[in-house]
Amino acid sequence: MTVRKDLLANVERIVVKVGTSSITQGGSTPSESFMDDVANQVASLKKAGMEVLIVSSGAVGIGLKAMNAKPKPNEIPIKQAAASVGQGILMQKWNDSFQKHGLNVAQILISMDDYSNRDTVLNLNNTISTLLKYDVVPIFNENDAICIKEIGAAFGDNDTLSAVIASRADADLLVILSDVSGLYTANPAEHSDAKLIETVEKITPEIEDMAGGPGSKAGTGGMKTKLKAAKICQDAGCMMIIASSSEKDVIRRTVLGDDVGTIFTADAAITKKRRWMKSVKAHGKIIVDEGAMKALLAHKSLLPVGIKFAEGSFEAGAVVDIECAGTVIARGRPDYGSEDINRIRGMRSDAAKNILGSKMKYKDVVRSENIALLP
Repeated sequence: MTVRKDLLANVERIVVKVGTSSITQGGSTPSESFMDDVANQVASLKKAGMEVLIVSSGAVGIGLKAMNAKPKPNEIPIKQAAASVGQGILMQKWNDSFQKHGLNVAQILISMDDYSNRDTVLNLNNTISTLLKYDVVPIFNENDAICIKEIGAAFGDNDTLSAVIASRADADLLVILSDVSGLYTANPAEHSDAKLIETVEKITPEIEDMAGGPGSKAGTGGMKTKLKAAKICQDAGCMMIIASSSEKDVIRRTVLGDDVGTIFTADAAITKKRRWMKSVKAHGKIIVDEGAMKALLAHKSLLPVGIKFAEGSFEAGAVVDIECAGTVIARGRPDYGSEDINRIRGMRSDAAKNILGSKMKYKDVVRSENIALLP
C-alpha cells in the first residue's frame, strides 16, 4: 500500500471541482461524453458508500455561445446575462448525465455576499445535509448573474468556492480537475525541466512562488487560486488534489489513492465558525496596539484598552479585520459596533462600562471564541 493510499483510506465525503475547459473540452459547448464520464465515476463512488458534491464552472462561456454574443473584456452585463442562460443549459446537461445512473442533481448558486451572511451559511449547511441524506448530488456554482463583483473575482473561478464548500460540508477530500496535471516546480509549458510535485504538506513561500498565471484562456482560476483553495482546505482538515481532467478515470483513481496529480495533506481542523470568518469579506477594521496583538496571538480576548480605533462603519457581530502596525493579524466578530468601540477605545474595562452602561454585556470587545488568527 502506497503512502497516498494510506492518506485516502478513510475518505467518505468528496467535493469535485470541474473547470470550464474541462467541461467544454477546449470548445464552447458542454462535452456530453466528458460529463457522462464524470457522472459514471461519481455513481461508482456512491455505490462504494461515498458522498460526492460537485462545483461546476462553465455557465458564462456556454451562455455566450448560446446567445451568439462576443462581449468586450469589461462588458460585465452581457457576461451576467450569459451566466443565467448558460446555467440552465449546464444543469440540464448534468441532469441528463446523472439520470443515466438513476441519480438526481440539485442546483445551488451562491455568491460571496450570500456567504458573508452567517444565517445563510447555516441554512446552506442544512441544505447540503438534507440533499446528501436523500442521495442527491449537489452541484454548486457562483451566482454570476447577480454577483456585484466582476465575474470570477469573488471566489476565483470556483477554485475558492470549491474549497469553501468542502470546508462547510466537512469533506474529507477536494479534487480540483484542471487542464494541468498538478503543481509543478515551474510552468511546464515554458520549462521542459519542470517537475510535478506529488505531495505538499505545507504551503511555504517557495511553494507559492511556483504558482504561475492562468493555465488556459477559457478559465480564470490559475494555480494561485488553487493554492488559496488548498489553504482553506488545510484549515478544514480536508485534503486536496489537483489533477488533469484528461487523465482516464481521474476522479475515481484519485479518490482510491492512485498517484495522480498533486496532493495537499491536511492540518488539524479549526472550527467551522473560524473557517467562515477567515474566508468572508471584512466589514471594517479594528486597529490595535502591540500589547493587544501579543494577547491575541496567545489566544486571548481583545480588551478595549488595547484598541487604537475602529475603522469603517459596522454593527456588532460583523466580521472585521484586526490589524496591528499595518498587518492584519486576525479576523473577529466584535460584540459592539464601530461607534461604540471608538467611544471606549484605550480604556480599561471598568471605565468602558461607565461609558456604555447596560450595552456592555462583556468586558471584552471581541471574545476569544470569536477570533480567528491569520497566518
